[in-house]
Amino acid sequence: MSERAHAPAGGHNSLTRGEATIAYRHTPSSRPGASPGVMFCGGFMSDMTGTKAVALEAWAAMRGLAYTRFDYQGHGVSSGRFDDGTVGVWAEDALAVLDHVTQGPQILVGSSMGGWIALLAALRRPERVAALVGVAPAPDFTEDLIWDALGDDVRATLLRDGAWCRPSQYFDDPKPVTLKLIEDGRRHLLLRAPIPFAGPVRLLHGMMDADVPWQTSLRLADALVGTDVRVTLVKDGDHRLSRDADIALLCHTVGEVADELAP
Repeated sequence: MSERAHAPAGGHNSLTRGEATIAYRHTPSSRPGASPGVMFCGGFMSDMTGTKAVALEAWAAMRGLAYTRFDYQGHGVSSGRFDDGTVGVWAEDALAVLDHVTQGPQILVGSSMGGWIALLAALRRPERVAALVGVAPAPDFTEDLIWDALGDDVRATLLRDGAWCRPSQYFDDPKPVTLKLIEDGRRHLLLRAPIPFAGPVRLLHGMMDADVPWQTSLRLADALVGTDVRVTLVKDGDHRLSRDADIALLCHTVGEVADELAP
């Protein structure tokens, strides 16, 4: 069972899921009957204090839209160890927030791995997810961008030790990639078959993304069964798409979708 605990203004709330505690921030809509709420799903090793998550919250408040951001287990101020996490666990965290924190239809905004998480949530809760916005979405990254890129020696280390420390340009120290992460990811792969989501989908991707090739967004657009799918490529954009112009594009995109879905 999940339950909410109140936190002081400026802090975060906590949602219990089994033995885990999921931290989140939720801003209710200031306009009754407003467009669907917006829920942000962060990336791999990211947290809800990131530039896009915070900027989108401020934008949603100005629009009077409900907004929710949260930390997966092992991320930010949620409980748990990062090493114990998997795509399946983090998708269940997102579903718990969707089910117990938000109300009514939602636009899920997913950054990097969050794009994969948002897709999984949409497939599990089609009646709750009205639309998707992906920022450098990375479905299937554990297989296509990690496992397939590893040499035989690193694969052998993973199979033998259950973990491998992967260098990252975003952190001073290498971060662990676990065999559990890879094997669990294979149970959630999406790009190998049609994806049965028919709602509006908007995908933003930088063409200078060194982490997730922009072609991934094209593959995703092709796999989605819906026809209301648009891909926007930012020629000089990197993976994070967190510059002022990128944030403006993100807010504009979410706003267009919200207007399209407005009652």
